Amino acid sequence: MDLFDLKREQQLSEEAPLAARMRPQSFDEFVGQGHIVGEERVLRKSIEADQLPSIIFWGPPGSGKTTLAHIIAHITSSHFSPISAVAAGVADLRHIVEEARERRGMHGQRTILFIDELHRFNKAQQDAILPYVENGTVTLIGATTENPSFEVISPLLSRCRVFTLNSLTEEEVGVIVQRAMEDEGRGLGRLKVELPDEALSFLLVMSNGDARVALNALELAAIATAPDEAGKRHISLVAIEDALQKRSLFYDKSGEEHYNIISALHKSLRGSDPNAALYWLGRMLEAGEDPLYVARRLVRFASEDVGMADPQALVVAMAAQQAVHFIGMPEGNLALAEAAVYLATAPKSNSLYRAYSQVQNDVFRTRNDPVPLHLRNPVTKLMRQVGYGKGYKYAHDYPDHFVRQQNLPDSLKGKKYYRPSDQGFEQEIAKRLREWYSGRKNEGGEG
Repeated sequence: MDLFDLKREQQLSEEAPLAARMRPQSFDEFVGQGHIVGEERVLRKSIEADQLPSIIFWGPPGSGKTTLAHIIAHITSSHFSPISAVAAGVADLRHIVEEARERRGMHGQRTILFIDELHRFNKAQQDAILPYVENGTVTLIGATTENPSFEVISPLLSRCRVFTLNSLTEEEVGVIVQRAMEDEGRGLGRLKVELPDEALSFLLVMSNGDARVALNALELAAIATAPDEAGKRHISLVAIEDALQKRSLFYDKSGEEHYNIISALHKSLRGSDPNAALYWLGRMLEAGEDPLYVARRLVRFASEDVGMADPQALVVAMAAQQAVHFIGMPEGNLALAEAAVYLATAPKSNSLYRAYSQVQNDVFRTRNDPVPLHLRNPVTKLMRQVGYGKGYKYAHDYPDHFVRQQNLPDSLKGKKYYRPSDQGFEQEIAKRLREWYSGRKNEGGEG
């Protein structure tokens, strides 16, 4: 590296965002994730012994995945080759692998291939890495915000240890922010920043466990705040609010968090908790989820978990879907909220769901017998001659418009699929069925 390159790197380092400048250089500076990099943890010991296996760091934004990779680069004797899956391709991987081969052959030095945003690589790109991870040409460190079991191919996943990082606590983000305010070399110490408790508390809460968000908002607020006569910058709550703008919600419409939150919504509805149902609904809608997807899930819930205990539940869910389709968002969010509260507070029954599941099982696992002759329409003379419609009992000709007769195939005669619960409207349905099938003795078998 010549003097020009050195000066350019120094300038880039000085102009980098605060979060990049304050990136820890050692485990002693690193905050959080003690469950994987604490002093007695296996990963830390293997790194310090330069015996690192291929690993994948999985965790939310700003939890320290990239920082850990840089710390490994700083303390390991391996060569560090970082790339981003957003911009790199197979050609870049091949170039790194070729250099790794030469480096291993000439100097005996191992190469760490760090891939940020690993989930952005498609199957073909991940396949291209596999043989070189397997034969040890490179040691892989992958970083991803998405569940590796969904986003990383099985052969590659089986050759890596997965370490899960947690969101930083407010206290941990507070430690990082305080360091940045005091550090005169890499941080804001020279600006003499002062942050009142209310502004600091708001910053920590709204950063949502993401240290990068907190540091970058702090830097922006500090730059925008003029120093007083003593040269101090008193950052107000308003300045922090302005720097943060709208809170960034951790949500991916195609990733695991999508499935986690819709599961939480469904289970909150099933648990008759309107408050939790509204919260999870809001988490999805405010993060940009397709409102019609949410509406479809509410419609499904109305049939699956409320069912005949309250037949109006399906009507309300469908009305919400139509309202969203008609007026769009954000006005449609209240229609979905109304449906969610209705479903959460409705009586619950999965009798319909269980009944249809049994029907599906019998349809595929028992004989598909023909329709009984008396239930068939004799639309031609030949059909009448062979017995179509013979013996059929017309329900409206009997008291209460009901008559018992066999409506199922012979192989399923007497089979009961629907067994109403004692919840809501199903109490009335159960009463009717008891009166029809137990209290009367009209001719014919049960159907």
